[in-house]
Amino acid sequence: MTTECTPEQLEFASVGRRQVVAKFDGGTISSDGGALLLGEVERQTRVLERVAQCFVDHRDAERIEHPVRTLVSQRILALALGYEDLNDHDELRADPLLASVVGATDVLGEDRTRARDRGYALAGKSTLNRLELTTAAATAASRYQKIVAQPEALDRLLVTLFLESHRRPPASIVLDVDATDDPLHGRQEGRFFHGYYRNYCYLPLYIFCGEQLLCARLRTADRDAAAGTDAELSRIVGQIRARWPKVAITVRGDSGFCRESLLSWCEANGVDYLFGLAKNARLKRSIGRELAEAEAAYRATGRAARRFKVIRYRTRKSWSRERTVIGKAERLDKGANPRFVVTSLPVTDDGRTLYERVYCARGEMENRIKEQQLYLFADRTSCATLRANQLRLYFSSFAYVLIEALRRLGLAGTALARAQSDTIRLKLLKIGARVRVTVRKIWISLAESYPHRELFVAVFRQLRAPPLSA
Repeated sequence: MTTECTPEQLEFASVGRRQVVAKFDGGTISSDGGALLLGEVERQTRVLERVAQCFVDHRDAERIEHPVRTLVSQRILALALGYEDLNDHDELRADPLLASVVGATDVLGEDRTRARDRGYALAGKSTLNRLELTTAAATAASRYQKIVAQPEALDRLLVTLFLESHRRPPASIVLDVDATDDPLHGRQEGRFFHGYYRNYCYLPLYIFCGEQLLCARLRTADRDAAAGTDAELSRIVGQIRARWPKVAITVRGDSGFCRESLLSWCEANGVDYLFGLAKNARLKRSIGRELAEAEAAYRATGRAARRFKVIRYRTRKSWSRERTVIGKAERLDKGANPRFVVTSLPVTDDGRTLYERVYCARGEMENRIKEQQLYLFADRTSCATLRANQLRLYFSSFAYVLIEALRRLGLAGTALARAQSDTIRLKLLKIGARVRVTVRKIWISLAESYPHRELFVAVFRQLRAPPLSA
């Protein structure tokens, strides 16, 4: 049997006359020096601190080494930094830079109770796994899982953070609603096959206002995409109006949300709406002349042509009343492309402005959902229970909130003001940093060759600047 060992010296290909030699002797170095900026975002917003307050801790206070705030902060910050799995934390727990951002006082883990834990300031995968698997019925008498998440408080916090991000109430806001698939590859609770997506999945509901996340609800896939949307909007709109009683609210979504129950809820609660409407033979006949005009324009110019028309429409059975519908008669290279939206908003022209400038803007929300799923790992729902997977979705959601706050508070006016999470992570958070801990200070030496040094300093200064007066 060969002996496994770590070589003291690694010799790589020479560069000219010089040998290239590597050794693991650089000291305590972190690859996540930019996490310091996330710490500054936390100082301003207290996102992580308040997420921790949404948990009830039934553990014996005298035996706790990792407070709930440390556990929650570690999990969310790791997602923001690109560490998607719990397994990653068995290495991350030794990172003193992350420990300092999390708020651990013993950043080197020198004072841990058990000898085998010394040198590890943060929690490992097993401790964090128990946090996720705790049931709603857990008490102090439970054996292992004793930290209970309160979903209602987490839901409310998302809206609270949105409200606090505005120095004064806006005149109007648009709430975008959408559903997407979250593919499943195991036997998770609530696993169903969805015919449209052609796989076993969950069907989470998202609600955004611009780039800000207000709701991320994990749902089983055996339901209509719009199911439960009115209930989520009811609590969100109620919380918004309690603080901003005069704000005008519009709900926007694709045709999957054009349901009588949701339209009626909006009308009964003074909320405007703008939803896609599935086309049918009656609707297409109603814009027959416009379709013909678009066809003629296309043949004359060889370019895509559009015409619009506002009509009053009511379904034969499902709608309770007549409503305003905007029809888009469009001719593309591939053929006719009629589309329709239903709205309660006033239409001052042929509907083009409302359709092109307001309805089509909802496509930006899809980018936000992709950002959270692809780069903040909202689709890592591999736990056995729906509750545990919802908690993982919450953690991903607050990681998104943290990155969005960094974008809004620190990156405004910079080249990364509109950057997505992965670009921000690559250019601003992944920085080599050497950590030295003395009695009085924690010294962070950032890589001198870091190419975005000026940007980093500018973001730091913006985050440290005193807030503007309301």
